[in-house]
Amino acid sequence: MSSPIHVYLIAGEPSGDVLGGRLMQGLKALAGEGNIRFSGVGGPLMSAEGLASLFPMDELTVMGLAEVLPRIPNILKRIKQTDADIRAKNPDVIVTIDAPDFCFRVAKRLNGFGVPIVHYVAPSVWAWRPGRANKVARLVDHVMCLLPFEPPYFERAGVAASFVGHSILESGADKGDGAAFRARHNIGADEKVLLVLPGSRMSEISRLLDVFGETVRRTQAITGPCQVVIPTVAGVAAEVRQRTTNWDNTLIIEGETEKYDAFAAADAALAASGTVSLELAMAGVPSLIAYRLSPLTAFIAKRLIRVKFASIINLILDKPAIPEFLQENCTPEHMTPALADLLQSDRERDQQADDIARALTALRSGSDAPSMSAARVVMHLAKEKRRGT
Repeated sequence: MSSPIHVYLIAGEPSGDVLGGRLMQGLKALAGEGNIRFSGVGGPLMSAEGLASLFPMDELTVMGLAEVLPRIPNILKRIKQTDADIRAKNPDVIVTIDAPDFCFRVAKRLNGFGVPIVHYVAPSVWAWRPGRANKVARLVDHVMCLLPFEPPYFERAGVAASFVGHSILESGADKGDGAAFRARHNIGADEKVLLVLPGSRMSEISRLLDVFGETVRRTQAITGPCQVVIPTVAGVAAEVRQRTTNWDNTLIIEGETEKYDAFAAADAALAASGTVSLELAMAGVPSLIAYRLSPLTAFIAKRLIRVKFASIINLILDKPAIPEFLQENCTPEHMTPALADLLQSDRERDQQADDIARALTALRSGSDAPSMSAARVVMHLAKEKRRGT
């Protein structure tokens, strides 16, 4: 009997741990019990699927220059350690999951080692610095893309690429219990619920929350009172509470279950641009998105970014199906009429729902869940390695 297929995975942040855990479930389903084993670096979700992490993943989960600089010596040590571990274990396939600063440095050290490297979550070369596709092509053997228009960018650079579907489709954002949420928080069945999602980073809260607050105040002057719900996360919850003490009829919640239940109960949302806009789309919540960068960052971004829209939904459809209010347009004056329309106009809500449904269909690759599509790619490469092809 042949030995179990050995998959080496590397994730460097919580979102990668989510993807890695789901990918491991898919690989176990394909290989069968006892026919696959895992090594590498991951977090609690990957550990729950059978990965004994080489070192704690949170050592890699750092953001910002001030946070990164003191940890560079340790990160360099972990890159060398991961390289040595892979060489010692000689797996059938290596899967690097997002976290390009770490993963691509490991991949560079492994150049010529002979084990196929699959990178999961393609860098957004279509949005900025398209030359990165050539760098990726020199480092990995296959790229697994979340968006349908991404593979050609990498294929042109000479690396195989597969569209496996977007991970948001497995998020559970569309599985919330709106009735239970309203009952828990004594919100009437006929009461309008407006979600406000100002981001999960302190910089986003500081730039957006006050603007969102004034927009909500002006909107309710048009539509009448709403129950305002602000889903937030532990790292910024105290700041959110402090900045919203003078808001009327506002509920602040934490936790994924509460968030998705609130989505199911909501009539409309005002959200920071980002993954949450896709979660809202999955949940069928009519929304508008907004964002502000610092003036210097915005100046640089305008010269680098090559796309018309911030929202993935709008990029797929090539039209502003979800209204976007960015930089100088991120003001109460601009946003209030659009938000009031979402709360009051069935036509606006229905049109957005139709557009979102088409976009979400485009985010799926065939009948498989995205993690299973990804698992099939990884399994194929592992078996090719064993056959020596």
